[in-house]
Amino acid sequence: MSGSDLLLMASYAAGGAGAAGVIGWAAILLLRRRSLAMSLFTVALVTVLALGAATIAVAQAMFLDRHDYWVVTVVLAMGSLVSLAVAALLSRQVVAGSRALAVAARTVGSDAGFTAPDAPLASELSALSAELSATSARLAESRQRERALESSRRELIAWISHDLRTPLAGLRAMAEALEDGVADDPQRYHARIRTEVDRLTGMVDDLFELSRIQAGALTLSLSRVSVYDLVGDAIAGAYPLARERGVHLVGDRVAPAPVEVDPREITRVLGNLLINAIRSTPVDGTVAVAARLEEREVVVSVTDGCGGIDEQDLGRVFETGWRGGSARTPRAPRGTVDAVQHHGDTGAGLGLAIVRGIVEAHAGHASVHNVLGGCCFEIALPAAARH
Repeated sequence: MSGSDLLLMASYAAGGAGAAGVIGWAAILLLRRRSLAMSLFTVALVTVLALGAATIAVAQAMFLDRHDYWVVTVVLAMGSLVSLAVAALLSRQVVAGSRALAVAARTVGSDAGFTAPDAPLASELSALSAELSATSARLAESRQRERALESSRRELIAWISHDLRTPLAGLRAMAEALEDGVADDPQRYHARIRTEVDRLTGMVDDLFELSRIQAGALTLSLSRVSVYDLVGDAIAGAYPLARERGVHLVGDRVAPAPVEVDPREITRVLGNLLINAIRSTPVDGTVAVAARLEEREVVVSVTDGCGGIDEQDLGRVFETGWRGGSARTPRAPRGTVDAVQHHGDTGAGLGLAIVRGIVEAHAGHASVHNVLGGCCFEIALPAAARH
């Protein structure tokens, strides 16, 4: 057979297959919204028709005798029928895996978690199953965080209601005593009213600060400062309360490492930690502040003598509304002007939540762990780049 004959046969075959392909392409477009089994069977049918059309076109072009032509036609028809039957079975298997995965997808986000199909799946369906499992795990984690947040919010509302009711009742009683002229020492009543008003003002300021943090509206004015200066300012602010409570403040292990932070906000963070530590430490106890430079961060720690925190509560310390046991929040001595007013921890479970929010806004992280006789709060801040 010459080259021109081969080229002619190839053109006949290409023409027949192309015609079948165009018809099949139109059929697939019409069936694209139908089931996957129908689409797969249509693809197999188009392939068989394209091969059959090419073969018939070449047979007719070769001018075979009638017997040979029918032999080719019968062989082609039987092969096509068997191929279509196999394609139908395979498409049913693929669809069965798809249906099993669709049923399993209903378990995404459930309390029991995603349950993958038991039957073996194709690689694409297996990848989809793995992605559904990961999505279900993320949904479960998100739901758990939402439940914890809702629980902390309810707890916060309960504490805030309690902390507002007590001073407001006292303010009303003192105001009525002053109005009725039965106050034996009006000056002392006025001073106490001013103290309670300051306490309520601090609580409202904390709520506003926490709402800004949670809304992502906290604006930072970053500057390069030494952590030694930040710790020194915080210790100076907390010293009056420590002296009043008989607690020793120690800050002799503070490395002068540079950090790029908002000095006002970080001073507030350190003040909250120091006030919590002082209030939780018994008389003649020690609150130690230290700072060390690690690879890419500066870690500031505040260690107290509170006796430790229950292990099951360590993960909740920085949650909004958490206040822990009464051992960690002893009542202030009578006559003490609570310096917490100036540092943001009103006792309503906001101070440590503000600590974590401000530290995380600086791309840092806060943590706590128990030590011998107390606990150690640590904040890690990104170290400033060296000049």
